[in-house]
Amino acid sequence: MLHPSYSDLMKVVNSEVEQGEAPVVNSRYSIVMATAKRARQLIDGEEPLVKERINKPLSVAVEELNQGKIKILSEEEE
Repeated sequence: MLHPSYSDLMKVVNSEVEQGEAPVVNSRYSIVMATAKRARQLIDGEEPLVKERINKPLSVAVEELNQGKIKILSEEEE
């Protein structure tokens, strides 16, 4: 089981969206794609942004997203 849950991660990602604006993420698929992309960056040698005892790239990516260390950009921001 994934901790935190997908819905918790979606709340973190969408926390900076002001009322009336479209959320950055609407589905679990967006969370999965973003964490997978970050995990690949970690595998390729990028430094983790969290100091945890976690050593699996996907777990690190999920924790970075949960702590707000990485952001998922909307199409307009890219």
